[in-house]
Amino acid sequence: MTCGPPDTGGSPDPVTVLRSLPAGTRVVVRSRIPGGFTDAIGTLHDRTDLDCTLLTRTGPAVIPWSAVVAGKPAPPPPPGRTRRVVSAD
Repeated sequence: MTCGPPDTGGSPDPVTVLRSLPAGTRVVVRSRIPGGFTDAIGTLHDRTDLDCTLLTRTGPAVIPWSAVVAGKPAPPPPPGRTRRVVSAD
């Protein structure tokens, strides 16, 4: 029996995954923040040597690579809900 680093299941590094995706790809990124973690979902807009920028519903999110703990492509957003009109009958 050998001892070594835990088996990661062959999962690629999330930063490597995010760096390989083309701009415009919808992604979800989990990152460290003081006190825990946070998730951002949006369109991959820009990447630099230090961070990536997602365009989210609430505006741009700049996430340092050093804070990324998970990231992957995300499915398209669900279609908008249609409003039901209730008649007064």
